[in-house]
Amino acid sequence: MRIRATVAAVTGALALSAFVVPAAQAAGSASHADVAKAWGVTASPSGKSAFSATTATAVAAPNVTFSNMKVNKSKAIVVGATATVSVPVTYTLTHPASLDVTSDNFASGPLIYVGTTVTSATNTFISDDPGTCTDASTTVANCTAVLKVSPADLLNSEAGTWKEGGLAVTSAGGTKWQGDLGTTKVQRLSKLTVNAAPEPVKKGRTITVTGALTRADWHTGKYTGYVGQPVKLQFKKKGASAYTTVKTIKTTTGGALKTTVTASVDGTFRYSFAGTTTTPAVSATGDYVDVQ
Repeated sequence: MRIRATVAAVTGALALSAFVVPAAQAAGSASHADVAKAWGVTASPSGKSAFSATTATAVAAPNVTFSNMKVNKSKAIVVGATATVSVPVTYTLTHPASLDVTSDNFASGPLIYVGTTVTSATNTFISDDPGTCTDASTTVANCTAVLKVSPADLLNSEAGTWKEGGLAVTSAGGTKWQGDLGTTKVQRLSKLTVNAAPEPVKKGRTITVTGALTRADWHTGKYTGYVGQPVKLQFKKKGASAYTTVKTIKTTTGGALKTTVTASVDGTFRYSFAGTTTTPAVSATGDYVDVQ
């Protein structure tokens, strides 16, 4: 489920009700029951929001602690222009021996968020389903879950470093948020092309190598040029096992790349981009040139 704040500033217990919301529901209209229902936990018998002004302090938060959060096996979450990405998560949950974290009265799950704190985040993704936990001892459980990250719920400006956290709820209406459990990168999927021409070419003649570096635009659902980025032109001689860098050039309008080299021996050209915080590294599929 995705959560986005739609107000400039909210604080305290009332802030929580603006954030706990399934992706299909408008932000700011949620209650404890929203998360409880999404995760299959029976809602508070009173039917009141655990976050309302009159009940916020009446229900104790579950006495649990999240740790060892690992999102996407510690790799960046790379999101394309249209497809939702399923992200595996593992975490440890420490709890009192009296609390059965596998019961229908309790649920927990991971989240990632943009913001200074988890309760003042401007965008948050929480697992659609609660984590599946297995007892390692009477007070420690090892849990797994899946986060689903959709480009339709992302802003291009949000590409980069996100924070990791956890959320736990009980049937009595208690809710526990925990943030700052680590960081993960959410990046815009990149693509890189290359074309070396003419093919074949006579030795000593000029080879023109063109291409383009593009990346996912989450606003339009398309791929757009990544301008002003340094990209290496690399060459692998026929029979060699590795590429060597010939020169470095920068992308221009539309992410375009164009340079020339002198034909010398048979081999394969490619462009290679080292990546940035917002965009992953990528190398083009090589283009072989027969030098005659």
